Amino acid sequence: MTRVRVTAPRSVTARSMTPGSAVLPAARSAADSRDAAEESDAGQVFVRSLIRSQLRLAVVVAAGFLLILVAFPLMLGLVPGLAESTIVGLPFDWVLLGAGIYPVIGLSAWLYIRTAARNEARYRDLVGDK
Repeated sequence: MTRVRVTAPRSVTARSMTPGSAVLPAARSAADSRDAAEESDAGQVFVRSLIRSQLRLAVVVAAGFLLILVAFPLMLGLVPGLAESTIVGLPFDWVLLGAGIYPVIGLSAWLYIRTAARNEARYRDLVGDK
């Protein structure tokens, strides 16, 4: 059996540098404009701004999720009798964790992905990529 090395496809920028490669002029100009923007002072500001906005988004989503995660046990401990109550024969704390936490995780992930994609689209608009 022979060993096969699997690699990711080469980017447009890398292909435009190899001799004999056929890259569409529009793809080449978009990659070149992005590279030029990243090398200029304004481009570096755009990249730093993107990194800061993505970091801020990650911190806000993580802090919000942790706040909700900490609120569940606090609620169970501070409200008398809540931990002993049942819903359809199941303990309330199990129902709260099973039906409360997983939708919060899904909603947090969906909001994070949507907002991160919007941040990246704004960056591409600033740099000039189509």
